[in-house]
Amino acid sequence: MAKLTFLGLGAMGAPIARHLAGAGHDVTVYNRTRAKAEAWVDAHGGRLAPTPAAAAEDADAVFSCVGADGDLEAVTLRKDGCFAAMKKGALFVDHTTASAKIARQLAVEGKDRGLLVVDAPVSGGQSGAEAGTLSIMCGGSDKAMAAATPLMQAYSSRIVHIGGPGAGQTTKMVNQICIAGAMQSAAEALRFAQNADLDLDKVFEAVSGGAAASWYMLNRWKTMSEDSFDFGFAVDWMRKDLSIAIEEARSNGAALPFAALADQFYGEAQALGCGRLDISSVVKRLPKT
Repeated sequence: MAKLTFLGLGAMGAPIARHLAGAGHDVTVYNRTRAKAEAWVDAHGGRLAPTPAAAAEDADAVFSCVGADGDLEAVTLRKDGCFAAMKKGALFVDHTTASAKIARQLAVEGKDRGLLVVDAPVSGGQSGAEAGTLSIMCGGSDKAMAAATPLMQAYSSRIVHIGGPGAGQTTKMVNQICIAGAMQSAAEALRFAQNADLDLDKVFEAVSGGAAASWYMLNRWKTMSEDSFDFGFAVDWMRKDLSIAIEEARSNGAALPFAALADQFYGEAQALGCGRLDISSVVKRLPKT
């Protein structure tokens, strides 16, 4: 049994922390909204702490899953951040989808403090976190990965060590670039079928078993047709993730014309009030006859 800390108990962090507790580890939690931490402890045991630093004292490993770069910096490097309180040799694993820049910064800061650091964004959404079947893409040293992997196995079905610091976050950008296009294509296909007055169930049966199939067609075709969008990965978060990828592309010379166009479409969905809805709500920007 390891002494663990988890920072950030949102839609992804809370179930990941639950799996760690369920694996028999001693888990201390911190959340910016204290009520969420209190509710998590009431449901799963463990302890709550008033600050990231207090939560990380004497921990063997600290995990985080927060919103964006600024939130990640706040729980690690700013006043009351965990890095100042972590013991030498401890492990830090970050599941936030953030920039490769901050991932590399944390790796450097961690090395200077004698910490092992892994940037480990995840794919699989809230359902994967709840089921413990996330795919994790990791950046960090071999030594850090050796320490992190047995712990991450409690809530994942796939763990891939991509490369050095920042490689996990850069790979997550690849993932989000693919998602942006796949979702947009499925939305356009659905609306086209509706406007052509086709039987949507039969269309799905015909095309979902071949090359047109994607996770979004298989999992969002029916819900889009029912105008149901209150689940899954929010438009606001997709725009955040695409902005990170587009910024990274400026530095590595990659061209992302389709991702940039998809980002505009998600912006239109935001303007329609869909920011907190699942990204399949991008279909709302398409005319329906």
